Amino acid sequence: MSYFDQISKDIMAAMKARETVKLDALRGIKKEFIEAKTAKGANADLDDGEAMKIMKKMVKQRRDTAKLYIEQGRADLAEVETQQADVIESYLPAAMSAEELENKVKAIIEKVGASTMKDMGKVMGVASKELAGLADGKDISDCVKRLLS
Repeated sequence: MSYFDQISKDIMAAMKARETVKLDALRGIKKEFIEAKTAKGANADLDDGEAMKIMKKMVKQRRDTAKLYIEQGRADLAEVETQQADVIESYLPAAMSAEELENKVKAIIEKVGASTMKDMGKVMGVASKELAGLADGKDISDCVKRLLS
């Protein structure tokens, strides 16, 4: 079942259970999915890789907003944002550990035949595609830099 179908099904369940925070988060996800599907130049189908990117972005936005609310003394609003981020995050696969990431990047470096920092672009191109949704782009980049230098 695709993320889009799963979210739609879970919206109905959250409505029946009267879970307002979860319902708001799920409706937000569905809205972003629909916008991505109907965006100019997009095909009408949303694959799970793109869906994961959208949800990761939404989690980051909510965590950043919660942080701002806390700085402004609005713990009540921060709590709602944090709860919604947790709901969205529950649909994402668990992030890779640093050790797993390093092993994957080493394998990619070997596969590409990279040996110096000049080859970082080649490695990042492959790593970004293979590790999409499993690791943050910045973490991948840091690991590649560390291993190539």
